[in-house]
Amino acid sequence: MHRSTPALVPHRPSDAPPPRLYRPEEIADTLGCSAWWVKDRARRRLIPHTRVGRAYRFTAEHLAEIIRLYEQLPAQPAPTAARATEPFSEPGTQTGSAQPRRPVVAPTTRLRARPPRRQQQYGTVA
Repeated sequence: MHRSTPALVPHRPSDAPPPRLYRPEEIADTLGCSAWWVKDRARRRLIPHTRVGRAYRFTAEHLAEIIRLYEQLPAQPAPTAARATEPFSEPGTQTGSAQPRRPVVAPTTRLRARPPRRQQQYGTVA
């Protein structure tokens, strides 16, 4: 009897090749971090990944999403020069009143240092 080899099952109906899977070490080299960091984030499900058996694998789409997740956007733009030099007014005062506007300042409390423990415990000064 002659056995025929089974036909290969395509990955997708469009017969496209399967996506390339990258190891955590390759992702870490690309991101400039450690492989431990990549594995730890994947284990805690903080970054997208694929789990094949016990191994973490990443596609190019996963890498792009990781970069988007950890992207730092610039801070809010600074106020214009006219607003920055304008003093703050106290709440409840009218802007058109004759009183000069003063910045609102919160009261401060002065901190005191505790005496050293050794002095309290043994009655001696170190």
